[in-house]
Amino acid sequence: MSKHNSLKRSSSVGGKRSVMKRFERVKVLKERGQWKEGQSPIGLPKTKGEA
Repeated sequence: MSKHNSLKRSSSVGGKRSVMKRFERVKVLKERGQWKEGQSPIGLPKTKGEA
């Protein structure tokens, strides 16, 4: 029995992720100047990555 095409691994290992981790979002906010020192990393605003 063969695997369905949707279950096979794609040839592009390490493809582009559509979700950023919390530390990545904090980094982007710091670069944009929207991060205040001492601010809680919980409940961050939605952040678009580098497009």
